[in-house]
Amino acid sequence: MVSISRRAALSAAAGIAVALSAPAFAQSVPVRVGVIPVLGASQLFVVDKEKLAPSLDFKFTTFESGPVMIQALASGSLDVYVAGVAPLGVARSKGIDVRVVTATAVEEMTVAAGAKLAPYFAAGVKPADAFKKFKADTGKAARIATQPPGSVPHTTLAHWLSVATATDKADVEVVPMGIDATQQALLAGAVDGATIREPTDTIVTGRDPRIKIVALGGEMFPDQPGTVVAVAGAFLAKNPAAVQALVDAVVKATDIVQKDPKRAAPAIEAALGKGIVDTATIEKALASPASKFVADPRTIMTATAKMQTYQVSIGTLDKDVPLDGLFDPSFFLKATGK
Repeated sequence: MVSISRRAALSAAAGIAVALSAPAFAQSVPVRVGVIPVLGASQLFVVDKEKLAPSLDFKFTTFESGPVMIQALASGSLDVYVAGVAPLGVARSKGIDVRVVTATAVEEMTVAAGAKLAPYFAAGVKPADAFKKFKADTGKAARIATQPPGSVPHTTLAHWLSVATATDKADVEVVPMGIDATQQALLAGAVDGATIREPTDTIVTGRDPRIKIVALGGEMFPDQPGTVVAVAGAFLAKNPAAVQALVDAVVKATDIVQKDPKRAAPAIEAALGKGIVDTATIEKALASPASKFVADPRTIMTATAKMQTYQVSIGTLDKDVPLDGLFDPSFFLKATGK
């Protein structure tokens, strides 16, 4: 029979206690992330692939548009929203507690003219005149695909047509549809044009050189606020350290995407490519004039207010919602030491 001293027994018991408690401290925080699969969300893909936030366990769900994702956010099935900022104003007007903690991209949207419409956008021709001539020649309004009302794509397209170019409403038919359907419809010639983002710009123009990008984001809506990372109020209240870890990682990933696209491309390709888009295409898309990555949420606050006011004017938002509670830059400021 082996005898054990009291000191040894206590030491062993303490060791067991530490061993049992260690996993609890090391356990990662589960984070349910809703994301629209576009290049503007690149930082999240880099964060996940490179394990820049090892304390977080991401579970991604893809969505076709921001308004659809808002429904999931409202039901409590999402912790983090990664999509356009415009639907968040609608969400807050309906009492959904959500906070933007960091941006990821600005001026993402572009307008692509399909094979039949593109020739009308010759050098020096105003967009309104191009649409008018197209209708005169074909006998029908140009059909432009975009995402549902309330989304950033729909809002920026409406602004480009009515404000930036003063296009006659009779010359354009806006057709709401999902992102994948938009790309397919544009390539198949089922629509005459579409609002698209990278890497779709690079993909469609590569597959069909007749397709032409006729407007960049800044032309559609100056300083256009794009993709953001927003967190549900309940998740933020319960896991402030997890939110800080997320923002810290997004700031690091933004630096990687901006300065080392070759390093970032494989992670983005894994998330967006689905065996269809290669890494070289992603690298080309990252270098596109339509790709502008940022992290500081303060850079889009003024433009978001302007976009919200415009949404009210076109009826996709009931009223202007105070933005004071929507943006919380404190996590970004801490992440950057400002």
